[in-house]
Amino acid sequence: MNKTVNINIGGLFFHIDEDAYQKLTRYFEAIKRSLSNSSGQEEIMKDIEMRVAELLTEKQKSDKHVINTKDVDEVIVVMGQPEDYRIDEDSDDKPKEPFYPYTKSRKLYRDKDRGTIAGVCTGLGHYFGIDAVWVKILFLILAFTSFGIIAYFVLWIAMPKAVTTSEKLEMTGEPVTISNIEKKVREEFDSVSNKLKNVNYDKMGNEVKNGAERVAGGIGDVLISIFKVFAKILGTIIIIFSSLLLLVICITSIILIFSSSMPNNFILNHIDTPIGLETPIWVQGILFLLAAGIPMFFFIILGLKLLVTNLKSIGNIAKYSLLAIWIIAVGILISLGINEAIQIAFDGKEVKKEVINIAPTDTLKIKFKNNDFYSKDKYDKIDFRLTLDENNKEIIYSNNVTIEIMPTEETLPYIQIERLTVGKSAKDARNRAEKIRYSYKIEGNQLILDNYLLTDAENKFRGQRVALFLYLPKGTLFKADENVQDYDSTDNDFFNLHFSSKDYIYKVENSEVKCLNCPADENEYKDLEDSTTEIITNENDSTDVVTVKVNGKTVIETKSEKKGSLEVNKDGIIIKTEKP
Repeated sequence: MNKTVNINIGGLFFHIDEDAYQKLTRYFEAIKRSLSNSSGQEEIMKDIEMRVAELLTEKQKSDKHVINTKDVDEVIVVMGQPEDYRIDEDSDDKPKEPFYPYTKSRKLYRDKDRGTIAGVCTGLGHYFGIDAVWVKILFLILAFTSFGIIAYFVLWIAMPKAVTTSEKLEMTGEPVTISNIEKKVREEFDSVSNKLKNVNYDKMGNEVKNGAERVAGGIGDVLISIFKVFAKILGTIIIIFSSLLLLVICITSIILIFSSSMPNNFILNHIDTPIGLETPIWVQGILFLLAAGIPMFFFIILGLKLLVTNLKSIGNIAKYSLLAIWIIAVGILISLGINEAIQIAFDGKEVKKEVINIAPTDTLKIKFKNNDFYSKDKYDKIDFRLTLDENNKEIIYSNNVTIEIMPTEETLPYIQIERLTVGKSAKDARNRAEKIRYSYKIEGNQLILDNYLLTDAENKFRGQRVALFLYLPKGTLFKADENVQDYDSTDNDFFNLHFSSKDYIYKVENSEVKCLNCPADENEYKDLEDSTTEIITNENDSTDVVTVKVNGKTVIETKSEKKGSLEVNKDGIIIKTEKP
């Protein structure tokens, strides 16, 4: 019965009998003696032990398996005898390779020593027995798709790196024997040793210096290249936007230059320049072209210079001439702007008030009308232009008219007309406001308002407008025509005009105006009120008593000797009809 020993070989534990242990120990000692003059003895022994451990692991049939002499002999056959593979450094004679059964196979490892990034392609080249260049080309082609990049990173993680000599031999398919391990280690040591011996430190220093200069120069070249590309892109952007802006400036200037009197055209009628009409429109067009167009022209030149390296200059005479013209144009615009600011420094107002005599039971009808001579569209609310009146006199025509419904404590409704404008002094503004022409009329229970104002062209445009304030006592009933919505500026919290119909009847209450017959789905301002008219007639009395109730409140109670009835007509007016 042989004793068993627990040993550690290459980081692995084995149960081995005493005879096998003695034989394996003698085998390792013989290898050490044969490698006594070899460089890298410890590295070689470490790799040999790891390879022996791998072979012994293959012999184990279970965790309790005991390595015996037969197993050791089979390992020695694979590894070879030390004396047979000893290589004399001073001899060129190569020893004979021993005969042992070996099937050439490769294992998949990453070759980090020869690889460029992670050694994946080089390892695959060793495994498949092809040049790694072809594998790299394949991955470069696949890199244009996401599959190639993902596959590379997956292999990078999955493939182990060849670290030990045994792994490097397995990677290339060479047998892991003492001879090959020794050769591999000696090659690595000799390579490092030769490099150290042949180092020319002066040359290395110069190379380091030159390399640093080349790196710095390379970085500088890269930065310059990046800046050049950025300059090209910036130049393209500048040219595109400057050209578009210059085109817009030219079109706008042409419209202004050839529009000294603005025709009845929607686009031209709504040109609103900062200088207003104090300065002729055609003059403003020229100044705008010079003040805004010249900078855009210089921006285009700048963009071309960024794109074209050898672009010729337009010349100093042209540059300085354009600069002088631009300075003059900007100076004139600034002076005109200051003058315009002075012209609108003060507000002016002229006020007129007129009472509207209607019965408390009447419904006031409000409507706006236009003048067909100036405009065929009665709904046009933002028109402004210079035009001619019936006498071919140049005038300013504007729809800048607003109306507000206001509460009052007076017994009768009234309208207040305010003509507003601005001027360089309070007196000038007041005089200009008095020259605004605005008309209206009251016919029965109808308030008919003009939707425009007029003033002579010599008064110039100074923000002329008309503000109408319609004051209505509590309980007043009124209707608004469909075009009132174009001019209504009343606070919705007090009066919300419903646009869906012109037949709605409104009633003034304490804090707001109620709609008596608006649909229930238009109650967003909570301004609806159920409007019911109840007529009660007592025919048993000798004298008829007729009571009219609106929303449950008595508004009319009459006695009549004659039979009759009360009705609400289409205008919302309560009338009495007598029976024959």
